[in-house]
Amino acid sequence: MAGDLSATEGVSRDDQVWPWWPLLPLYPYGRRRTVFRGLIPGQLWSLEQLQGVYYVAVPVRLTVAKVPGGLMLVNPLPPTGEVRQAIAGLEQQHGPVRSIVLPTASGLEHKLPLGPLARAFPDAEVWVCPGQWSFPVQLPLAWLGVPAGRTKVLFDDGLPHGDVCEWLTLGPLDLGVGRFQEVSCFHRPSGALLVTDALVGISAEPPALFDLDPTPLLFHARERGDEPLTDSAEARRRGWARLVLFASYLRPEPLEVPGLPELLRDAFKPGLRSLRAHFGLYPFRWLPGWQAAADGLMGSEAPRLQVAPVLERLVLPRAQAALLRWLHELGDLAELRWLVPAHYSAPVTFTPETVEQLLTSLQQRDWAPSSENWEFLGSIDQRLLDLGIVPDQPVIKA
Repeated sequence: MAGDLSATEGVSRDDQVWPWWPLLPLYPYGRRRTVFRGLIPGQLWSLEQLQGVYYVAVPVRLTVAKVPGGLMLVNPLPPTGEVRQAIAGLEQQHGPVRSIVLPTASGLEHKLPLGPLARAFPDAEVWVCPGQWSFPVQLPLAWLGVPAGRTKVLFDDGLPHGDVCEWLTLGPLDLGVGRFQEVSCFHRPSGALLVTDALVGISAEPPALFDLDPTPLLFHARERGDEPLTDSAEARRRGWARLVLFASYLRPEPLEVPGLPELLRDAFKPGLRSLRAHFGLYPFRWLPGWQAAADGLMGSEAPRLQVAPVLERLVLPRAQAALLRWLHELGDLAELRWLVPAHYSAPVTFTPETVEQLLTSLQQRDWAPSSENWEFLGSIDQRLLDLGIVPDQPVIKA
């Protein structure tokens, strides 16, 4: 296993503890190691942690932006001691945290850390996307620890840092159980568009975050459960490609689940009797063609820009027009240069020309298909549609 790196010097294991992980029990559970790096010199910084299920883990990002008089935090993450130390170092150079922004109505991975992050910076204004909701019980944000006295709603109560930021909304859309809405921020000094889930850029190279612990990559790089977790650059790239397939399609076409006898036959072998190796339990069998499917999602020279398949097929399958309208708005931002999503690679080259190319490609191909790698996602959407859980006309009229 690689050495234990950290975002800031002198960080201990205690500085990486996230005590509220049972509220959203995702890997790596109570220990959230963080990579801190600059994105645009003097303007944007990234704090990244891993998040996933059964070692299917991808980076999730909090972005720090320079604004007049201080800093703005976008897309909250668990404010471990490591995270607070990194932000404190930026505050010494650029001024205090002035605002914290939750730009999505539905992203639990950002919503649950909002309260603790707001308490860590008690002088910051808190801004949230309209239409906040929770499932299965609708809870007020105050019950999640978000301070009501300094919390404002984007658009309803104004917009933060309008002198350097332009705010654009995708949605709202009716998801049945709640709404999808995402507010993106165009940060003019950096030329970067800050988004949550609307767009991603995926590279074929594993993110540096896995240098802290490559176990998820090595676990999924294997063909059978009785194989050891052997570290190499090739194994890391293979494991990363499979993680991308999992995260994109949930159950891609070139994947089978072996039967219970085979699963148990390969388990509990010497060298695998540990929680790290899940005791040799590996319920996956990769079929020929999986690498080609992964190559269609990743870029070898630059991150491949795309609408994440899960978002396209489960959130926007009948709302392509709303996405295209939002992209047309982005194409009008003459100073647009970069995309900084909350997941995968950042910054990704993103200019008006890039937006035009993306628009063309989206309009020329089938939207939200249900065949090949998309079949499992399509079956979920169709089942929800048949049960009346999701609407066939999702656009919410103003």
